[in-house]
Amino acid sequence: MGTEVYSVPMIPPINEHQNTGCALQVCVSGKEEDVNIVACVKQVPDTEAQIKVKGDGSGIEEGGIKWVMNPYDEYGVEEALRLKEKLGGEVTIVCVGPARTMETIRTALAMGAEKGIQVDDPTLYGADAYATAAALAAAIKGVPYDIIFCGQRAIDDDSGQVGSVLAELLGIPSVTLVTKLEIDGAKVKAVRPIEGAQLVIETSLPCVITATKGLNEPRYASLPGIMKAKKKPVDVKNAAALGVAAESKSKVAKFAPPPARPPGKIICADDTPEGKAAELAKLLREEAKVI
Repeated sequence: MGTEVYSVPMIPPINEHQNTGCALQVCVSGKEEDVNIVACVKQVPDTEAQIKVKGDGSGIEEGGIKWVMNPYDEYGVEEALRLKEKLGGEVTIVCVGPARTMETIRTALAMGAEKGIQVDDPTLYGADAYATAAALAAAIKGVPYDIIFCGQRAIDDDSGQVGSVLAELLGIPSVTLVTKLEIDGAKVKAVRPIEGAQLVIETSLPCVITATKGLNEPRYASLPGIMKAKKKPVDVKNAAALGVAAESKSKVAKFAPPPARPPGKIICADDTPEGKAAELAKLLREEAKVI
């Protein structure tokens, strides 16, 4: 497997959502500081849930659905916790969503994070990647941060854009689809896979990292962790409190279930393997028209 190395330069902030804290162990005073880590999470339907579309196509029927932390966000939370355990500091969980998302925040707190921020506002329900990232940026600018973790994509809308948009709004670099991460002072080295090779990308803190499968193996919350999570602070904010008025740049026109798959065809014209093979080749050529 080949390896290519790229450097991502620090980019200047483009708006007021810039980081006001010092980078990891690099302060203007020269004093080393613990790392401040933010992990963004989203609540999504369980992969085993049976999804039903509403009759008018406006969304999905949420009744009876089991909601869980987005699997790719789990990798981000785990990496945040490992970084904290190695370098010291604390992890803040940030989530945009309705009241039920508190359960997902508590799950991350039970894994080992110290505190959470929930952005709960009806104007953000069903928000697209831009509006979601704007709400996350507004919430994050109120806390010190050196590095921000996101999942590389959410398994429900599958857009894979929030992490990159968040970095743009905060005016900091981002590295996506990371499978290996090394931090030395304020220097960051991340590995992301590409077809037949891998990229080693170098940048500096603060930055946004989007995590994917292979970065780590997320831990399970322990019973003591679950009990402690109940007492950990979660700050609940709405759009007005954050000063967020970002409108979605895109809108889902309609939800529709996938078309029913046609039934399979059993080839039984001839019991011999040769006869079945000949019949299959005929059907592929004349009906399926693939050969």
